[in-house]
Amino acid sequence: MQHRERTAPISQLSWDDLRFFLVCVESGSFRKAGKILKVDSATMVRKITRLEAAVGVRLFNRLTDGVTLTDEGCAVAEHARAMERAALNIARQSKISSTGVRGHVRVAITEGLGTYWVLPRLLDFQKANRRLTFELQATMEHTDVGRLEADMSVQFLRPERPDLISVRLGYLHIYPFASFGYRELYGVPSSLEEAKRHRFIQQVTPLLAPGVYERLLGVESLEGIVGVATNSSSAVLYAVEKDAGIGALPTYALALGAKLIPVDIGVKNRLEIWLTYHPDLRNSSRHMVVVEWLRRIFDPARFPWFAEKFIHPKDLVGMMSNAVAINSVDGFAAANPQASLGIDSDELAL
Repeated sequence: MQHRERTAPISQLSWDDLRFFLVCVESGSFRKAGKILKVDSATMVRKITRLEAAVGVRLFNRLTDGVTLTDEGCAVAEHARAMERAALNIARQSKISSTGVRGHVRVAITEGLGTYWVLPRLLDFQKANRRLTFELQATMEHTDVGRLEADMSVQFLRPERPDLISVRLGYLHIYPFASFGYRELYGVPSSLEEAKRHRFIQQVTPLLAPGVYERLLGVESLEGIVGVATNSSSAVLYAVEKDAGIGALPTYALALGAKLIPVDIGVKNRLEIWLTYHPDLRNSSRHMVVVEWLRRIFDPARFPWFAEKFIHPKDLVGMMSNAVAINSVDGFAAANPQASLGIDSDELAL
């Protein structure tokens, strides 16, 4: 009896096809996986078909709204994940060196924290560690450090993976602010009812459930209320500073020297700040230097706006005067710390 050969011999099994397969497993859709990997759906289908031919089994049930794993596909996925972990461990170990504080460290961080809090302090840190290249990846998207998308991440959600180290750095307190120019033009609301008659800058982020602004203000539509909607923290700050409306900003905004007024309408929010990295990085001196530095610049004992307890922005004014040297971001965005602005507590209280 003549032996029937496979369409694609198992010796031609491609790790690249397995990688695409795992993304399909996690996304549940060829289209979504292609979007993540920046290829078209036809390429995804071709790679999965080639992989199925190589292993000799059907991996997915093709459905109208996506794909699900077959029983054989579940077994292949388990082995593929083990291969991925092994490959990532090899790549990670190749980057860990005992040669001291030199080399490359990639830190993924949310845009606002990265641009307005970390970067100004990073410049002095880099001067003290001149052989270290610090790559700052500012993003609002989830970054998987387990898959080497970055060496470590600073984000607002704690990763669920138990094999990663997650350290809560502190808390980010969010509060509505307006500019002095906006107050002169339109006044500022003192209640949610009054707020309905004002203009807002809306930040669009996965951290906020759809419709949260509408529910908060008790309206069916934001038409005529939201003047600018953006996913950029920097854009929100700029729009608020330029009198475009009221926007939600970190309570430490005054520490950056921004000429803003807290808007007391009974609204505030709090987010946890999580630092995440792989346990293997504990063997790397350069990575641990960065970890300890990040913990210092988010230390609530030094920077009370990162403490668990909310402190009103007006009450932070006195605290900031003791930390002007370490808070100063002269020459960067809103350049001067509050103490140099000529704004006193009475004016902030208006």
